[in-house]
Parts: sequence; C-alpha cells; structure tokens
Amino acid sequence: MERRSFLRGAVIGTSAAAFGGTLMHGAAYAAPAQPGAGPYGALGAADANGILLPAGFTSRVIARSGQTVPGTSYTWHSAPDGGACFADGTGWIYVSNSEINPSGGASAVRFSSTGAVTGAYRILSGTRQNCAGGKTPWNTWLSCEEVSLGYVYETDPYGVNAAVRRAAMGRFKHEAAAADPVRKVVYLTEDETSGCFYRFVPTTWGDLSAGTLQVMVAGTATSGSFTWQNVPDPDGSPTVTRSQVSGSKKFNGGEGCHYANDTVWFTTKGDNRLWQLNLTTNTYELAYDDSLVPSGAAPLTGVDNVTGSSSGDLFIAEDGGNMEICVITPDDVVAPFLRISGQSSSEICGPAFSPDGKRLYFSSQRGTSGSSSAGITYEVTGPFRA
Repeated sequence: MERRSFLRGAVIGTSAAAFGGTLMHGAAYAAPAQPGAGPYGALGAADANGILLPAGFTSRVIARSGQTVPGTSYTWHSAPDGGACFADGTGWIYVSNSEINPSGGASAVRFSSTGAVTGAYRILSGTRQNCAGGKTPWNTWLSCEEVSLGYVYETDPYGVNAAVRRAAMGRFKHEAAAADPVRKVVYLTEDETSGCFYRFVPTTWGDLSAGTLQVMVAGTATSGSFTWQNVPDPDGSPTVTRSQVSGSKKFNGGEGCHYANDTVWFTTKGDNRLWQLNLTTNTYELAYDDSLVPSGAAPLTGVDNVTGSSSGDLFIAEDGGNMEICVITPDDVVAPFLRISGQSSSEICGPAFSPDGKRLYFSSQRGTSGSSSAGITYEVTGPFRA
C-alpha cells in the first residue's frame, strides 16, 4: 500500500484525550467534529487489566517479570522491551528483549493455533541492556544492545540454534533494526542525542556475518535528499561510528524502526518525531512532529517502538506520556488505539502482530510499581483492520 507523508509541515487539530483529526498539508488547527473518532473509535473504560480499548477489543496478561509464564515452568525476564512475532506451524511465537544491564538477553513464548500458551524459553543470555531490535525475512530476531559499543545479536526464536554476535553490523548504542528485502539491507537506529541512522549491506543476503556498515548523509533540514557513505571503522574505535563520516545526518535519540513498501519509518525520542525515508527517491521528511501541535494537544508523545499492520497502519508505542499505543493511518489520521492506566512510571514496548494480524502483543516495561522487575506482557485481540 502506498503511503503519503503524515505531516509535511501541517499543524494538527485534536484534544489531548482523544484524537480523530486528519493531517493535511497546510491545514490550520481545528478540533475534530468527533473527538476520538479514529479508525477504531473512542477508548472505553479500563478493563480488568487496566487497559482502555476501543469497542470489540479485549486484553489478557501473557507474562509477568519474575513469575512463571502461565502454562509453563519458565520465569519471565525483567524489563521486557522490543519484540516480534514469528509463524510456528499453525501457531506462532512472540519474542521479547530484556533491557537490563548486566544480563539482558531475550525470551520467547510459543502459542498454539488457538492462542493458548504452549511453552516459553530463553533465546539469548549474557548480553547487556537489550532494548529494541528487528525481525529478518529468514525468521531470526536481531536483538540490539543499547550500550556504548553495543552489539547486534542474531537469535533463533524457535530455540534451536545458539545466538550469534554480528560484529560486522557495527558497535554503537544500538536501538532498532528493520530489514529491507528489496535493497537487501538492514536499517539501524542509534540511541544517542547526536545519533545517526545506518544501514548494513550484507555481503550475502541472509548472512549477516560480513558486509558494509553505511551511515545516512544529509543536510541539517527536516527534509531533503540523502546518500549513504561507508563507515570506515564499524567497531567504533578509536572514533565512535557517529563521528567518522563528515556530513552524517544527526538524530536526537533514535528509537523504533519499521520498513514496508519502499519506505522506512523511525522515531526519535529526544524531539518526539517520526521520520519517513522514501527509498525510491532517496528523500526524507518529517512524518510527525508534536512541536507543531498546540500545547497539550499532541495525540502522540514519547515516541518509541513502532510496528505496522497489514492495512498499512503504523502503531507507535509511547515511552511515558499517557501510556498509549497510537495508530497512524494511510489516510493521515493519528489516534490513540489503547491506553494503560495506573502505570505512569513505565513505558510501552515491543508492539508486534501475530502472523494472522488478529492479535497485538506488547509490554509495559516496569508495570505498576515502576520497577524493572514488575514488567507485564499483554495480548490484545479484536477486529483489527485488514
């Protein structure tokens, strides 16, 4: 599905509690006629799990940090973060990172065709502060270390093969990864206030053991053209990767990253922006910027992990804010899809759809207590747009 830019300098009209406006080039501020009338309608009252959902949707708790996953003997990890789903016969698997340092790593939960939990297990251990990551077309999970000189680890969601460190993908404060099967590259965000946006070009597609790390080069404007240049020393020593190439484009705290249909989107938490790269024209622009919204009226704050649905919608999780996952549609509508109540000291992480698109998984990293040992992983089921 072709997607337009969501913003292009527009000023957005909405209320803080619910958004149903359209982002149009040159539009002036005006509250929508039906506040909250996004593609799924207004949020209802909090359910038994403290989640506010549109009509027709339900939630359940899949796992809690420090407790055994129901139906298994496996203890779920602390600070659940980035995640993805993988087909597994007639069922599926949800993988989740652990953003603690030391230890970190990642775990997986296996589901039957009916959604029943049938197993849970570790897929990565002994790493540091595994924040986000990304799924590959060959069904592995790239788990990224959000530490200085961190690595990317390629893991097996099925729990058969041992995880492998992919040093060729560069050493820096990694956040998210998104695979592009058309150009046969993997895009990478960097969680630094003056971070860069990278791509890794494998020598052989499907094998991440060797290749070239490149950095995006562009001007200081919020839109324009860009190129890629090789990073001379991907190991980040003695000079960090973000400082090795003159003219590399700087971004304020790179977070989530998602690829679809010749476009890559990524978020930057330092300025609460969503960026859009058109890979057919090699141009970039802002897709969302809450600084252009009247004070207190931004529907999306604390941008973090991002995923997409089969309808072309983007789902963006908030780090803090009012703990929402917001949806941005191909029709340029921004609206809250869900909100977690009573967990203001946490953040929402790891949104990912089951292979059939009928279930959305995500975590509250620190739950109700604000502690990394109190994370909660959820599932939401309902009439998602096809």
